Amino acid sequence: MAINMSETDSLSEFLQTAVDAAKRAGQIISKGFYLTKHVEHKGQVDLVTETDKSCEDLIFNHLKQHFPTHKFIGEETTAACGITELTDEPTWIVDPLDGTTNFVHGFPFVCVSIGLTIGKVPTVGVVYNPIMDELFTGIQGKGAFFNGKPIKVSSKSELVSALLATEVGTKRDKATVDATTNRINSMLFKVRSLRMSGSCALNLCGVACGRLDLFYETGFGGPWDVAAGVLIVKEAGGLVFDPSGKDFDITSQRVAVSNPLLKDAFVEILQQIE
Repeated sequence: MAINMSETDSLSEFLQTAVDAAKRAGQIISKGFYLTKHVEHKGQVDLVTETDKSCEDLIFNHLKQHFPTHKFIGEETTAACGITELTDEPTWIVDPLDGTTNFVHGFPFVCVSIGLTIGKVPTVGVVYNPIMDELFTGIQGKGAFFNGKPIKVSSKSELVSALLATEVGTKRDKATVDATTNRINSMLFKVRSLRMSGSCALNLCGVACGRLDLFYETGFGGPWDVAAGVLIVKEAGGLVFDPSGKDFDITSQRVAVSNPLLKDAFVEILQQIE
């Protein structure tokens, strides 16, 4: 799809507005992040929920002021009102605080994720970690950036030298935990090492900038975890697909990403353990 100049201008405006919103929300997260150390256990959950909610309100209000006709899907509003259907309209998909458990524990892998889909396709993406002041951005067809500098996926070509990221997920029933740990167990014989940072969006950005070589996750919260990150990975030259090897579906709660050199080998070991 050819993008003409006026579309490019509006995409740049969408991105800048999303960056502004992410940075403002980041200030709320930063304040709350250092406060959590002094909060009693019973208050931690409340504090996180308040931070989540106030960040989402701030982001949506900021974007609605600039783009009143756009649609919105957010983790907190969707949690309250049920899943909002993704249409072809320009739609902002927002996770106001990805890495909630990290936030509670003062572990610095937390971020704001803001993605824009047009025709259901991720077109603009912003992921911002306010604690480490790391900003990942991308516009379809324009490349991916980390704090303003262009980024590319790694050039590792063998699984044995690849760093893999995944997540345990939120379910703790025995069948799910066994399936997850068995999968990890077999993976560990194939790759160099494994990381679980607790943030789907930051794992995606980790692959985009070459810190990680591979990432997969099944059963994450919803499209808000991946809408920005998958665009940033693609713009950094990475591949995004379903862990089965099929095409990625933003509504499926299943994602796998890698550099192009590792995809076939990665899909092969994923299929063995599916």
